[in-house]
Amino acid sequence: MKLLRVGEPGRESPALLDGAGRLRDLGGIVDDIDPAFLAGGGIDRLSGVDVEALPVLPGTTRIGPPLRPGKIICIGLNYRDHAAETGAPLPTEPVVFMKAADTVVGPDDQVLIPRGSTRTDWEVELAVVIGRTARYLGSPEEALGCVAGYAVSHDVSEREFQLERGGQWDKGKNCETFNPLGPWLVTADEVPDPQNLGLRLRVNGAVRQDGTTRDMVFPVAEVVHYLSQFLVLYPGDVINTGTPAGVALGQPDPKPYLVAGDVVELEIDGLGRQRQTVGQA
Repeated sequence: MKLLRVGEPGRESPALLDGAGRLRDLGGIVDDIDPAFLAGGGIDRLSGVDVEALPVLPGTTRIGPPLRPGKIICIGLNYRDHAAETGAPLPTEPVVFMKAADTVVGPDDQVLIPRGSTRTDWEVELAVVIGRTARYLGSPEEALGCVAGYAVSHDVSEREFQLERGGQWDKGKNCETFNPLGPWLVTADEVPDPQNLGLRLRVNGAVRQDGTTRDMVFPVAEVVHYLSQFLVLYPGDVINTGTPAGVALGQPDPKPYLVAGDVVELEIDGLGRQRQTVGQA
């Protein structure tokens, strides 16, 4: 299934994308796509719904983020080619940082460059959505059973704030609008191998990132297993699993950081596309 939320910001309602590409209204069946929905077996319940009987929504409806997430955990330097382009050694354990849930916006919503920023960067990432509580998991194989589905995530970053202003990376990762998510939450049964997905990102039509999840240092199953040893993963939590090479930080000077008016387009095989116009905060 491809689940999504549509409507104005803060007033989104649940929907489903049918096989013909039409939006179907789920509002009469579930309240929202959120941690409570996932924890209560909502995906299993929807598998028995007669999709053709659901009301069709207008195709012009705004698409919001596909779920209201719990916490967002991010994995840094998780692609071999990205670590190489930034001059960083491959990590021996996953690099972990957090992103606030209020950074999440819809897949086509505007991304705002923070005030004082000159180094706002792009990062296309595979997002993993947790569907079952994961606590001290015994193996990576067990970890995949805790995944509800996957989505496209844009882990926007401000590199000066992240790397040159002291402290942790969080200052460069938590500016408003810095995590477009969606368009869909694609259930895990439709993604048989999360390590065989292509990821692409363009800025103003020029290809900047063109990678594959096969290049991950720590695969999805290993990441979920690893994180469960340090924190409890709950239904609705999101894991951003890292980005392939091609970010502005890794380019020769002058680095092509984002400016107001730029258009960023990103996609992951089978998970949909995003398109954002960059604005100024």
